[in-house]
Amino acid sequence: MSTTSSLDVDNNSNGSKFGAKKIIQTDENGRIHLAIPPRVLILPGVAFIVGATIGIVRGGRASSLRFLAENAHRPPRTVKGWYFYNKTKNYRVLLGGIKGAARESGKLVAISAGWVGIEEGLGALGGPWSEVKEVGAGLGTAALFCGAYRLPLKTARQTVILGGLIGGAVKVLDSAKQRLMKFEGGE
Repeated sequence: MSTTSSLDVDNNSNGSKFGAKKIIQTDENGRIHLAIPPRVLILPGVAFIVGATIGIVRGGRASSLRFLAENAHRPPRTVKGWYFYNKTKNYRVLLGGIKGAARESGKLVAISAGWVGIEEGLGALGGPWSEVKEVGAGLGTAALFCGAYRLPLKTARQTVILGGLIGGAVKVLDSAKQRLMKFEGGE
């Protein structure tokens, strides 16, 4: 398989090598193959599912309470009235849940794509950046989270610290995984 890539840089002007991986490859028939890391597909997918679940619950609950508050002054008096009251309420709750799911899952997908993008970007830079890519991704994602949810300064500071700690924990876990794989391979 011959490899060509416009995204791949072998040497810079100093003659030092970058640690970038080949992303675009072509085979002998000229077909293009993309080497997409699995994390790029898994993290945003999981974030979508989690965000949709959170959004359905929060949006549905908020719509239910809003409907009850708007209609508390005029309760239905007949069986037919109660039927239409509950039917309308259920449709409003469903619509609110769908809107909430779209809003929350959109935010979480963007934030998780930010984590993956920052991590892969720092890894592609190579050198010392690839050693701290998990911590950088944690700090960058915390900053994205603060911006997406408009957190106040004190909470944003705590969020950035937590992002750094989570990035550090991911780095430690990744290092432990690499050691175990090396150990299993028979030093």
